[in-house]
Amino acid sequence: MTRAEHLDWCKKRALEYAEKGDIVQAITSMGSDLEKHPETKGHRGTELGVMLLVAGSLSTVEDAKRFINGFN
Repeated sequence: MTRAEHLDWCKKRALEYAEKGDIVQAITSMGSDLEKHPETKGHRGTELGVMLLVAGSLSTVEDAKRFINGFN
């Protein structure tokens, strides 16, 4: 699987959680799945997502979806 394909898969899974309103699991899923590919492992967006979540900046489904879709 290419990096782009893997990233799309990560986003799809995370967005499924976001659509259900489970923002914490959406961000957790994105971070966990990014670790499963050598070219996305250690992605800085994972750390940023956790910080934004804790700070309350990812408090709505739309916030979470925008954040997840912003990964590249």
